Amino acid sequence: MQAERQSDAMRHASRHNLPTRLVHAGLAVAVVTQLVVSLVMKPAEDGHAGNLWYEIHEYGGLAAFALIVLFWIVLTARKRGTPSGLLFPWFSGARLSALWSDIKRHGAALRQFRLPPHDDASPLASAVHGLGILLITAMAGSGTLYYFVGAGNPDAGGLVGLAMFVHKALANLAWAYLIGHVSLAVLQHLSTDFNLREMWSFRSASNKEASK
Repeated sequence: MQAERQSDAMRHASRHNLPTRLVHAGLAVAVVTQLVVSLVMKPAEDGHAGNLWYEIHEYGGLAAFALIVLFWIVLTARKRGTPSGLLFPWFSGARLSALWSDIKRHGAALRQFRLPPHDDASPLASAVHGLGILLITAMAGSGTLYYFVGAGNPDAGGLVGLAMFVHKALANLAWAYLIGHVSLAVLQHLSTDFNLREMWSFRSASNKEASK
């Protein structure tokens, strides 16, 4: 039994390469920081400068934008990890059919007050991760656009106003995604063979095997 659990841990560890785990960790820290700081910041408006927390939010947003761009590069270039077709199944009939079947599988398990066994290739989990990537891209991109074009520029035009509207409107979705993502990850860690520590480990799979 112990050997099986070690084998499962190795499978999860080798699923994502080191660049994926590093960028994932950086994005997680950036997103949490941005959301928490947004609760106490005072933006620059009505002729008043923003407070220190607002400045942290601005520069943190630029860091989040750089990280999400890097994440897209890693997703495009990597040879190991969740396939793009699973992350973004919206333009494939076969992928959408698999997603719907997986939704029904999860629904059946939840009606029995349990989670289905962890599956690295779960269409539902992968699609949710893809939506999270798109959400953070929209949040960081709209904030960055406002920082470089719209901040302090009354003649910036409607595009910047739309960007800020999108940025604020998606903030609640970002909170919901963060809380749901973390909660489900913890539940899976406690009730399935998924090991939450593996995604946060920066050692390679071969190094982990050697240390055992």
